[in-house]
Amino acid sequence: MARPRRCLCSGITFKPNILYFKPQGVPLRNLKIVEISIEELESYRLRHINNLDQIDAAKKMRTSQSTYQRILRATYEKIGDALIHGKAIKIINHEDGKI
Repeated sequence: MARPRRCLCSGITFKPNILYFKPQGVPLRNLKIVEISIEELESYRLRHINNLDQIDAAKKMRTSQSTYQRILRATYEKIGDALIHGKAIKIINHEDGKI
């Protein structure tokens, strides 16, 4: 059985106001949903909004560079899946299942 993953919430300073993104004109009830954790959103924000390199972003999140890279890659895959396949994106917090 897989070990439950440790939440990196102590290294996250950003809390989004919007929790869902969806294709325009399609009711949410008709869409599949891709869940992106707050850690994944933070990894994306640090890299692409704050323009930090991997080393500095990992330090900000208080994790190793390799763990940061795995989180960022998972984020890319999920965002790509949602964009290419027309899915909604839901932002969740692993600590309690929501933000």
